[in-house]
Amino acid sequence: MAASDCYIVHEIYNGENAQDQFEYELEQALEAQYKYIVIEPTRIGDETARWITVGNCLHKTAVLSGTACLLTPLSLPMEYSRYVALPAGALSVACAALYGISWQFDPCCKYQVEYDSQKLSRLPLHTLTSSTPVVLVRRDDVHRKRLHNTIALAALAYCVKKIYELYAV
Repeated sequence: MAASDCYIVHEIYNGENAQDQFEYELEQALEAQYKYIVIEPTRIGDETARWITVGNCLHKTAVLSGTACLLTPLSLPMEYSRYVALPAGALSVACAALYGISWQFDPCCKYQVEYDSQKLSRLPLHTLTSSTPVVLVRRDDVHRKRLHNTIALAALAYCVKKIYELYAV
């Protein structure tokens, strides 16, 4: 691994604005699109990991609820399927929309927290002062965004069609 692939946000306290400096360094590293970013400061590392986890949860919820919306009519009788499919579809659309508004343009959405010890062993973690750094790895998220947007749009189309059928009588 090349040294230019990895950026380390070191936990070095120089003055009162150390936390602001850590955040600035992280922002610069995210925008520079390093393959790996190691975050030593515990607070900012935990906040970043939580932010990524919330984004992952929205993505998975959009995909799973949209899939439930689209598959429910195939597995339940028609008179009952709308009670599951419509709320599931609405949830899928809401999660995809929230993800699109809050995460789509955030540079953090291109990163995932790395937990694999074999991959972590290849990083220069021996120079760290922290025993529990957060390691981010850059991943292409184009396919994941296409997946949840496609499923959410299909769920939206299904819901609009069903609502139209319910009230068009």
